[in-house]
Formats: sequence, C-alpha cells, structure tokens
Amino acid sequence: MSFLRDEIFRPYPELLVFLTVALGFLLGRIRRRAIALGSVTGCLLAGLALGWLFEVPVNGTVKSLFFIMFLFALGYRVGPQFFRGLRKDGLPQVLLAVVVCVAGLLVCWLFAVLLGYGPGLSAGLLGGALTQSAVIGVAGDAIGSLPGLSHDQVTEQQNLVAIGYAVTYPLGTILCAILLANVLPRLVGRDLAKDSAELARELDAGTDDPDVGEGYYEVVLRAHTVAHPAVVGQSIEAFERAQAERGRRIYLTRVRRDGRILPQEQGIVLAEGDVVAVSAIRGDIVAYDPEREIGPEADDVELLGYRTETLHVVAGAKAHLGQSLAELRREPFMVGVYVTELHRSGAKFPLRLSTTIERGDTLLLTGPQRLVGPAAEQLGKPVPTSFATDMTWVGLGIFLGGCIGIPALHAGGVPISLSTSGGALITGLVFGWLRAKHPTFGNVPGGAQWFMDTLGLCLFVAVVGINAGPSFTNGLAQAGWGLLLLGAVATVVPLLVGFAVGHWVLGMRMPILVGVLAGAQTTTAAIGAINESAKSQIPTIGYTIPYAVGNVLLTIWGAVIVLLHH
Repeated sequence: MSFLRDEIFRPYPELLVFLTVALGFLLGRIRRRAIALGSVTGCLLAGLALGWLFEVPVNGTVKSLFFIMFLFALGYRVGPQFFRGLRKDGLPQVLLAVVVCVAGLLVCWLFAVLLGYGPGLSAGLLGGALTQSAVIGVAGDAIGSLPGLSHDQVTEQQNLVAIGYAVTYPLGTILCAILLANVLPRLVGRDLAKDSAELARELDAGTDDPDVGEGYYEVVLRAHTVAHPAVVGQSIEAFERAQAERGRRIYLTRVRRDGRILPQEQGIVLAEGDVVAVSAIRGDIVAYDPEREIGPEADDVELLGYRTETLHVVAGAKAHLGQSLAELRREPFMVGVYVTELHRSGAKFPLRLSTTIERGDTLLLTGPQRLVGPAAEQLGKPVPTSFATDMTWVGLGIFLGGCIGIPALHAGGVPISLSTSGGALITGLVFGWLRAKHPTFGNVPGGAQWFMDTLGLCLFVAVVGINAGPSFTNGLAQAGWGLLLLGAVATVVPLLVGFAVGHWVLGMRMPILVGVLAGAQTTTAAIGAINESAKSQIPTIGYTIPYAVGNVLLTIWGAVIVLLHH
C-alpha cells in the first residue's frame, strides 16, 4: 500500500484520479430495477475511499476546470427548454418546479438552523436530498468566499459538503423514485399505467401514429411494371401530386427502363414496360392497389435497394413551430419523409400525433435522399453527423461566463456573486438557447456534451472525494447518522408539497404530474422508474421543462444556503 502511495500516486496524482473514475463508473452500474447508484455518486464514494486510504492531495485547479466545463455543458443542454418554460404554456410546470425547489431549500435550511449545521453540512444535505450534484461545486466556491474563515476552516467546510452529499444522495434518489413511481399515485387512488395509457389515447386522438412503429411496418416498398394506360405518359411529379391530392402518401423512388436504372428526376415520363419502385404508407398503398392501377408486381432487388438518408434537423422555422406531428405530416414537403425520433433537452421524447414541435427540438428524418434534404431545410437547420466541436464557441462561452461571475456585491460584509462557475451556467443557458434558434454555429455533438457534462462532473467529484477522504471519518462522526434521516425527510417533504399543489391546486394529470416532480428534483433515476411503472414514455412530457428549471435553481441554491448562514 505504501509503495502505491509513495511511488505512484504522490508523484503522479493524476493516475489516482483516473483510477477513481474507473472504480466510480463501475460502482455506478449497481442497479436495482430502474434505480442505479449512478456514476457521479460512484465516483464520489470511490474518491472518498481512495482518498482516505492513500491521503494524496490533488490540485484544486483540476476540479475547478472540470466543474466550470460541466456547468457550461449543463446550461447548454437545458437552455432551449429553460427559456421555453418562461412562455405562457410552460408556466404551470415552471411554477410547480419553483414550489418544489423553494420547499427543498427551506426544509434543508430549517434543519441546518435547528441542529446547528455549518455551511458545509447544510449544503451537502441540500445537494444529496434534492439529488443535485452541482451543489458540491457551487457551495464549495461560496464557502471559499466567506469572510472570517481560515484556510483550514474553509477546507473543512468544503469537505463536509462532499460528506453530507455522499450520506444523503443514495437514499434521496431511491425515495424519490419509489414515491413518484408507486406511492403517491396510489395515495390518491390512481393507477399510473392506466392513466398513462388513457392520456396516450387522448393525445393520439384515437389514431395510430405511423411515425411510431410497434411491430408493424407502416412504410412499404414494392416494384411494379408499368402497364396501365392511365400511368403511361405521366411524369413522376404528376403522379405523386395526384396521389397527394387524394390524401395518399405514395411516391416513386426509382425507374428501370430497358434494363438500366435511370437517374432520379421528377420530370421522368413513365413508359409501358418501365419497372418503378413504389414507396408508401401501407394503408395508402392497400387503398390504391398498385397492381390494378400501375401493373403487375415485380421482384427487383437492385431497384428496391435505393439509398435512404437519416438526417438530424434542429427545428427553428417559425412557420412550423407549434405544429403537431399530425399537422406536420400533411405538409407537402413531408411526402415520403418520416419522423422516426424526436429529442428534447438531450432526452428522447415520446412521439405522438399530438406532440408539438418546439424550437430547439432535434427531429430525426428518414427517407430517400432526394426528399429528406429539402424537408429538413423547410423545418429548420439540417445537422449532418459531425464529431467536431466548435471549441471557439465553447471556450468563449466559458470565458465570458467566468468574467460575468467574478464581480461581487457585498451584503452585511458577505460578498455575493455568481462565481465563475455560476457565470458559466448562465452563459451555457444563453448559448444553448442561441444555438437552438440559429443552429448554423456552435456545434457541440452528443459525445462532446457527454464528456463535458457527465465526465466533467465525475472527474470533479472524484477530486473532491480524494481531497475529502482523509477527513471522511471525522466528518461523518461530526455529521452523525441522523443526517441520513434528515436527508430522507428533506427529500420527501418537497415532493409532498409539490404533489399537493400539482394535484389539488393545478389539477395536473397524474402521468404529467409525477414527471414534473421528477424533473423539478432533477432525479434522472426517478423518471426511469416512473416510465417503467407507467409502461409508457408519456410522463417524460412533463419532465423536460421542470428538469431545466430545477437544474438552474438547485445549483444556485448551493450558494444561497451557504450565504444564509451569514
């Protein structure tokens, strides 16, 4: 053990950091049904254990670097939904999220006052009970700016933040998931699965959604030999326009003539004996009956093997924002183009006919190459798959955010500022919103967002855990195991308050309500458990806006609860 400490980890502490991350992600895989320990908590626990075992300090600049990067990425991801929530249609969900966050802050502060907790344990209780990992960094920054504390006192209080979080977070996550997925709906006599199925039927207006396949192939592709006189002499463009006028989504993708496949052009005039590839919605082609209207069916592997394209497009065209998928499908440019996925706030969103398109949504369009590109241009900005991150955009955003966060006001001798990390969160929100409105610049692909968001936070908490590890035993003795009980109460009370307001005051439907509460407390494990219990993705509809609001407010609360002690 001494060899590892003296010969490897002390000279090269970065190796200890990466060992901590490896063990932390391994611990994070521990799962019970839909509830997992999570990589962030796993990295913190691994850091505390290895820090206690080896007592190797890691430079604080490292954790600050990763934390500010994480907060920018967090703001960038939730920015479009955060600002959308400020609009009229999102206000009820925003209001409920604010109620939950404020209730959580008040409960944690009340416990801290009654039991004489210092700023460190108070912030750790808040972060763990309300499952917001960013509190660790924001509270640490706020503690560092408090007047009258020596360096050793600052370090002690910052370490207690991590210890309080580690004690309260696992139970907070489990309780939130169990309450929302099972207990609270049953408390008022509701069946979450039944309510979700009923709401899904209402949102779909009783119609099957052809953009969501469930073991049934909606889109079919066939080859037919042109023989019917009504089709001979007709151009492809005229044929497709005639079908669209009849409300049918039928189009011709390729033509073989005299054994040769012709270059695709809408002006091609069909001749007798041509073999055409016909693509359509199954119901439309059955009603049309191409064997009778075009000619006998053929089996032409090469003709039917045309190239399709799958393209991401960021919704931004004003003419189509607010449209439902049902309305979008009726647009002329969507003939032959299918929406296969929709992502909102970085999460896959349930596809329903009633789902409306919001600014910043990412739609996955699928269809022939000649049709997908023009459709994407009509909806917003096509985003071809790219792994290149616009680091000018990212670096400038973090720099500007840090500059915004530096200036401080003084209240009662206490400096009050956003801090560099808080400033990065704000610019992340703004830059994410700007990217959604004008997606021609600032590309940060999913992999890069994951690195900055998930790995950035995990590396930060790993360093926090390593540095706090040597004082973990004394800190836990100071906190006492009663902290675990207080954390459980601080998790449950805001959810009960939010449930009462949402159910009896705002009258929210149960699947939406539990999704809102999971988002407000930023508990990702809870929305997974809720969807599993609901046997549906419908609760996710209520999750995205409150999740954005909760992330911002609870992160800020990390500094607020520290300042409330002075």
